Amino acid sequence: MKKKIESYQGAAGGWGAVKSVANAVRKQMDIRQDVIAMFDMNKPEGFDCPGCAWPDPKHSASFDICENGAKAIAWEVTDKQVNASFFAENTVQSLLTWGDHELEAAGRLTQPLKYDAVSDCYKPLSWQQAFDEIGARLQSYSDPNQVEFYTSGRTSNEAAFLYQLFAREYGSNNFPDCSNMCHEPTSVGLAASIGVGKGTVLLEDFEKCDLVICIGHNPGTNHPRMLTSLRALVKRGAKMIAINPLQERGLERFTAPQNPFEMLTNSETQLASAYYNVRIGGDMALLKGMMRLLIERDDAASAAGRPSLLDDEFIQTHTVGFDELRRDVLNSEWKDIERISGLSQTQIAELADAYAAAERTIICYGMGITQHEHGTQNVQQLVNLLLMKGNIGKPGAGICPLRGHSNVQGDRTVGITEKPSAEFLARLGERYGFTPPHAPGHAAIASMQAICTGQARALICMGGNFALAMPDREASAVPLTQLDLAVHVATKLNRSHLLTARHSYILPVLGRSEIDMQKSGAQAVTVEDSMSMIHASRGVLKPAGVMLKSECAVVAGIAQATLPQSVVAWEYLVEDYDRIRNDIEAVLPEFADYNQRIRHPGGFHLINAAAERRWMTPSGKANFITSKGLLEDPSSAFNSKLVMATVRSHDQYNTTIYGMDDRYRGVFGQRDVVFMSAKQAKICRVKNGERVNLIALTPDGKRSSRRMDRLKVVIYPMADRSLVTYFPESNHMLTLDNHDPLSGIPGYKSIPVELEPSN
Repeated sequence: MKKKIESYQGAAGGWGAVKSVANAVRKQMDIRQDVIAMFDMNKPEGFDCPGCAWPDPKHSASFDICENGAKAIAWEVTDKQVNASFFAENTVQSLLTWGDHELEAAGRLTQPLKYDAVSDCYKPLSWQQAFDEIGARLQSYSDPNQVEFYTSGRTSNEAAFLYQLFAREYGSNNFPDCSNMCHEPTSVGLAASIGVGKGTVLLEDFEKCDLVICIGHNPGTNHPRMLTSLRALVKRGAKMIAINPLQERGLERFTAPQNPFEMLTNSETQLASAYYNVRIGGDMALLKGMMRLLIERDDAASAAGRPSLLDDEFIQTHTVGFDELRRDVLNSEWKDIERISGLSQTQIAELADAYAAAERTIICYGMGITQHEHGTQNVQQLVNLLLMKGNIGKPGAGICPLRGHSNVQGDRTVGITEKPSAEFLARLGERYGFTPPHAPGHAAIASMQAICTGQARALICMGGNFALAMPDREASAVPLTQLDLAVHVATKLNRSHLLTARHSYILPVLGRSEIDMQKSGAQAVTVEDSMSMIHASRGVLKPAGVMLKSECAVVAGIAQATLPQSVVAWEYLVEDYDRIRNDIEAVLPEFADYNQRIRHPGGFHLINAAAERRWMTPSGKANFITSKGLLEDPSSAFNSKLVMATVRSHDQYNTTIYGMDDRYRGVFGQRDVVFMSAKQAKICRVKNGERVNLIALTPDGKRSSRRMDRLKVVIYPMADRSLVTYFPESNHMLTLDNHDPLSGIPGYKSIPVELEPSN
């Protein structure tokens, strides 16, 4: 693998994407299966992409996939296998020396496994033996709250519903979820502001908007199919403005691989009409600067008898809290706004002018907004900006959080939450005839803290790579190995499986692309995308192994073994997933006619009250919510020099690393790099390609023991006073205490650091 750093000149997409897909297929898949799978992905009678949660268009292309979706399916449908012979040759201790890419690249898990401490290997066992042993361990605990039930966002609605049902009948509301580490500020912040913890737009709104503001996200890597929507709106004359610390190619220009003319002529579409490199941690200052200018100009217009810039009627009729917000933003000093945001008043005025001129605006955002100590307040400032011009609840306008995993929103909808509503619990108990626990449980940070303190004795993971995704990885590694029980439901081997508890099990399951055959025949599962569309997903490929079970069947098997007197007919439900959906409908009225509606091409949309200007808040109105000050990361306020954010590479999805390249940023064959601007490199007296060390700082500005050594400097167009490294390798630079108190999300995007040359 050749290591090199060189500027990438191409647009996002194009022949570079085609070549990348071909390489992924060549390395992982049987070509015949590849062709079958690719043409059935994101189709009404096929399966949903196991990658991101971007919605499917109503009239999609015959080949409606993207580069990273193709990588995801190639990764899943690999003909490589991790079985008993693999573990006979590789001890857990030896596997701990492998890289995370190597571990998952080893292939699909195909049989149930149990860790044997004597040989330091995982060894096969029967499904029934695994269920019985896991059930016996769970029965042995005196308190159900000693068990943590983790969920990955790839889990289907049906499996997630059964999972929460099992945990609640067992007696626990401990539901750490991957969303706790990505968009929990969305769920918390939007619910407080507009009464719904989800975005308010549909894909059709992108056909009607005048302006899209993309802030804190990188669609070229994380949501590549979004580029098609951005291209279309630019082609019809609407504008897109990008706000991000780094220049990301997917926000700049795009060559559509499905467009023969662009591919044959190497032409491209310019996406962002303007691009602003806000400093890491400067979003709140920027947004308050925009709001201050809008209010001042609206005041001037009113004094001169000109039409208002703001939607006064909407503000008076539909909102509360504007006067307090007004006082707050007008008291924000420009010198502070400029210093913290890294943008001049002139640049912020350009943004405010563009927003004022647009009749219908959509704001799209990602984890660059949410993963801060004040991530919830960041989200609420975006809503404040939209509310000022009535851009919630009208066609072509609204808030658009870009969620990651393909069903991370759906599993929360069907009950994966540590704070369930009383109404949900009442309906659940009524449907099944038991009393669910009402005390709040643990989200992700609280669950890891419980593990570290010894309060938790068991961890069950429905997918994901819990240990690798969490902050303070090195501090939590030993406590994870001191658990009594660890159960991992998975398709691929990962590092979390190697941090073995006293009793550790790996239970292999079907992938999204594989046929799920139960007693009543082949089954469909359902997922919810980022825009609240529910649709069916039907596997089309032969399973990777004859012993694989579905996630639903695994949950039912553990539940039956754990709760022999269960009030739930687990086996009956798994025989036909229509029965699971009937139960979801009974507990969640918004799923009325569930089975009928998912059989319509494209599925159905869950009602979003805020999109209809019905505000399900205590005030009965949309709330302008003021956040005091300009700092979205108070623990790094002392440090005006360097703040580090963690990001994903282009060959990566969350903790899954498909390869060692980051094509759009010009990094190939390596991940031990740190990005910085040319100006920052000059200040730090380092050059491109030199090696440096990063030391994480404590809240009082002192050097901590957390560090990353010998990172290669990559000079890159980006904001100054900002550094970027790759997730998850840099997660250990953050402690469990560095999180948003409102949502619990770790501050992955703003870690104060010090830089020194490597010896």
